[in-house]
Amino acid sequence: MRAHARIVAEPGPAGTRLTTLRGEPPLLPRRTGPAGSDIAEVHLVGAAAGPLGGDHLQLDIVVHPGARLTLRTTAATLALPSRPASVSRTIVTAHVAAGATLRYLPEQLIAGAGCRHEAVSTVDVEDGGFLTWREELVCGRHGEQSGDATLTLNIGYGRRPLLRQTLSVGPHAPGWAAAGVLGGARATGALLHIDPAADPGPATVLGPTAVRVPLSGPANLTTATAPNTHTLRQYLAAAALNAHAYP
Repeated sequence: MRAHARIVAEPGPAGTRLTTLRGEPPLLPRRTGPAGSDIAEVHLVGAAAGPLGGDHLQLDIVVHPGARLTLRTTAATLALPSRPASVSRTIVTAHVAAGATLRYLPEQLIAGAGCRHEAVSTVDVEDGGFLTWREELVCGRHGEQSGDATLTLNIGYGRRPLLRQTLSVGPHAPGWAAAGVLGGARATGALLHIDPAADPGPATVLGPTAVRVPLSGPANLTTATAPNTHTLRQYLAAAALNAHAYP
């Protein structure tokens, strides 16, 4: 299955308006906040199972100057295997203009046993843009082994690289459960926050397996591992600089 969704947010006379909101199953974006609101809220509704092996899903996001967009998903994403085994891919690209705000807050990606999934996110934030970006990964469903999953996150700010990171888990990722990677944890996640109007703050230990560090820009990054999704979400929520950054 191949599917493409696109969301474009622009400022309007009565708040942020969505000039483009289109998708294909299983990527169906739906506006869930009131029209004319200062912040446009959109949920991605999963209209089919997956991604399954062989699926290629792409989401493009553009936020124009003065617009504010929050994007969520209605449920966790479960990556599943196919027969014969093949790789599934999710590609997300986002552009955040100067003076624009994007909050990307999806639910977890679950690497189901036997899956082979790749997720690549590329975000370009102009000088003066605001970004909150959350990614969470769960290694298998309850009582099962993790499938193979690779998450790559590339974020630039002001035409300069800000963050490049890749995480691979699963039986074909050597050492992924070792102490230097997940250390046996079932869930891991990251929360990146860019706010040109705020001090990124010092490095802060948020828990036994969670830390927030400043980046070389008006940004900070929180990374955490946890035995379950509830604890992971608590760590990431504690990383918020303020209620607007992370509800």
